[in-house]
Amino acid sequence: MLVLITYDVNTETAAGKTRLRKVAKQCVNYGTRVQNSVFECIVDNAQCVMLKAALKDLIDVRVDSLRFYYLGNKHDTKVEHFGVEKGVNVEKPLIF
Repeated sequence: MLVLITYDVNTETAAGKTRLRKVAKQCVNYGTRVQNSVFECIVDNAQCVMLKAALKDLIDVRVDSLRFYYLGNKHDTKVEHFGVEKGVNVEKPLIF
């Protein structure tokens, strides 16, 4: 399923900057960055549960925000893109 993950990590402190890097790194492990602090992740249910738990452990709920948008398996008609080239479609074969 396609899950859109967005986050806003407070970076006013050194700890916040560290959290931001860790959240981004965790998201990169599961998906593609499509904008700053926005990732598209193609995951199954088990991966989604693991990713959500990992991210929740990283953020500070008092000052940070984390959102998950579940777009499902039939997401082709739910996403439109305009402007600068979009990221790589990880569901289609990659030819190098």
